[in-house]
Amino acid sequence: MIHFQKIRWKNFLSTGNTFTELNLVDSRSTLIVGSNGAGKSTLLDALCFGLFNKPFRKITKPQLVNTINEKDCVVEIEFKIGVVDYKVVRGIKPGIFEIYRQGSLIDQDAANRDYQKYLEQSILKLNFKSFTQVVILGSSNFVPFMQLSAAHRREVIEDLLDIQVFSHMNMLLKERVKDNNEALRDCQYELQIAEERIKSQRKTLDALTVVNDERIVVLTEQFKENEDRMLVIQSECGIVTARMEAIGDCNTKLDALDVQYKKVRDIRVKLESKQERTSKEILFFEQNSHCPSCDQAIEESFRKVKVGTLGKKRQEYEGAADRLAVELTKLRSSMSSLKDDQQTYWDLKSQLDGLLREEQRLMKVNTKILGEVKKLTTKEDLTTERQTLETLQTEFDDKEKACSDVTKTSLDYKVVRSLLQDGGIKAKIISKYIPVINQSINRNLSSMDTYINFTLDEEFNEVIKSRYRDKFSYSSFSEGEKQKIDLSLLFTWRHVAKLKNSVTTNLLILDEVFDSSLDTASTEELLKILKGLSNDTHLFVISHKGDILYDKFARTLRFDKVNSFSKIVEDV
Repeated sequence: MIHFQKIRWKNFLSTGNTFTELNLVDSRSTLIVGSNGAGKSTLLDALCFGLFNKPFRKITKPQLVNTINEKDCVVEIEFKIGVVDYKVVRGIKPGIFEIYRQGSLIDQDAANRDYQKYLEQSILKLNFKSFTQVVILGSSNFVPFMQLSAAHRREVIEDLLDIQVFSHMNMLLKERVKDNNEALRDCQYELQIAEERIKSQRKTLDALTVVNDERIVVLTEQFKENEDRMLVIQSECGIVTARMEAIGDCNTKLDALDVQYKKVRDIRVKLESKQERTSKEILFFEQNSHCPSCDQAIEESFRKVKVGTLGKKRQEYEGAADRLAVELTKLRSSMSSLKDDQQTYWDLKSQLDGLLREEQRLMKVNTKILGEVKKLTTKEDLTTERQTLETLQTEFDDKEKACSDVTKTSLDYKVVRSLLQDGGIKAKIISKYIPVINQSINRNLSSMDTYINFTLDEEFNEVIKSRYRDKFSYSSFSEGEKQKIDLSLLFTWRHVAKLKNSVTTNLLILDEVFDSSLDTASTEELLKILKGLSNDTHLFVISHKGDILYDKFARTLRFDKVNSFSKIVEDV
């Protein structure tokens, strides 16, 4: 079991130059809240980046570095496997990748890629895909099990059941089998391929013989259609280019108007400031007959002259400011019009680029058509195909004769090989666990008031039926129902991993699961499931619904933005 203990990071996304540290085992259940952009989901990205060199969300590595400090991005993760302590340190600017075992740095002679392979295969014994299926259920850029390809589904299941060893044994077996048995297997495979090639070649030759002329007609018509379309494109390009030229130098004009606007605006601000100072001076002489500093009397005639003079100045300032306001209005109108022209210019540029790309594509298609028509016209393809058929038949006859000499000694190794292939022992183990998996999935669905019959077959294809036996696919369900299925699968994988003692961990993180499509009843049922998790599970729930979830968790952590940096505040 991987027992995650502590994670800390700095200069990672919105986090500043001081380490943000999170003890992962302080509490069995932790609620993480905060406003949008406060950094709640940083935990997911830091955890995945530290372990697998890629964040949970679709964020490029340069984007992980804090945009204010722009360096010293570091993530440190501490965990135990059994009694052995591990620590992984990974950083950007400068690049860092270190693995510590019992406090000592593990040899880094190998390239980082091999170092990462060592971490996943020899220490963690799981990869990014398996980790995100067992440890994390997120709402952002998360690919649920039901949306994985068949190959990736198999990869996750084999990790959970810890049966990759049979694949390794099969590879060792292939190296040790007797030469004649290996030769037979190769011959049988080659014979099958050779026979299929002969059949395919005959079909090709027959088809070419029948549809040769018809194919020429079709290709010729397609060529003409492409030519006509290119003429239309050229005409459209001319129209678009003319419109772009008509708009002209809107960017240069816009820059010039912007400079003029700022100058006029600054002059108006200065006039308004002078106007305000003049008003204060007028108010002073109107309200004071004595100097407030020396208490000397101010003559009435002087006050009146001063007020009159200052009043004329204020009127001049007001008039000038009003005229500048009108000019600013005109400039804003002109700038708005030029911005519209600017947007039109770029729209036209995009349209022109699209037309040119289409023209280039059509030219390539027509070049290919000309080559094909030439082959069809000269019958070169038929001559070549007949020669190919004769060659394939000769090769088949030779392989068949060679295979007949080694068939007697192949049975024993064939049995062993069948046991170690996907349809052998692995299939038996998978078939044993499929009922357990299906039972767990349906039990979890029922606990969330979702009464459907969900089953996976041994090829990991799903069959979903309602209580009325109507068949559904995963994609036919609502987002809320899909989320219940995803949660059921997550709990099932953790259950299976615990049974097999394979990729089990103490950590479970749910990112905004309560915030999306779960109704009130489903939320309560999910909380019951989470409450019933084993004592060795440490749960972290990231949510916006702090008002209804506070009392459901042993600890609440709040992420806040302080001076543009994310900080953790622990709520009591």
